[in-house]
Amino acid sequence: MKKEILDKIEIRQGDITRLDVDAIVNAANSKLLGGGGVDGAIHRAAGPGLLEECRTIGGCPTGEARITGGYNLPARHVIHTVGPVYSGKPQDRQLLTGCYLSSLNLAAENNLKTIAFPAISCGVYGYPIKDACKIAVDTSMEFLSRHPSLKKIIFIQFSEKDYGVYEAYLKSI
Repeated sequence: MKKEILDKIEIRQGDITRLDVDAIVNAANSKLLGGGGVDGAIHRAAGPGLLEECRTIGGCPTGEARITGGYNLPARHVIHTVGPVYSGKPQDRQLLTGCYLSSLNLAAENNLKTIAFPAISCGVYGYPIKDACKIAVDTSMEFLSRHPSLKKIIFIQFSEKDYGVYEAYLKSI
């Protein structure tokens, strides 16, 4: 993979709600009305305006994404995507790939330069972190090769273990 593409990928450990980027990605549920994990943390940090805007959207199907304002977050936008509940079937991979592509397309369409992703579907939805990491990074690098206007994709992991998975995969490329 070209160095200029790899230079646009960054791995971090920490709290996605504290990132000052154009958009953070929310691993949402299909109703977009908040929940547990990263979804709940983003809604709490953004404040009630986010929930009010989400109520006007009417939900989001699995594998797609929707964009809202960032409200009280340092990020200017939240891109909500609904990952698959892991079942071990081939459609899981297609749907998770769709989450990343839909989110990245929304970023490009809205002239955003920086975006940060959590590990979509890897919490209560049960997607194996190593498989999900490969999908996330590979899909993002392919997207960057076609959309050079995007300047930075950050994969921010809450746990040290998940951070290590992403770090090891990036080093292997």
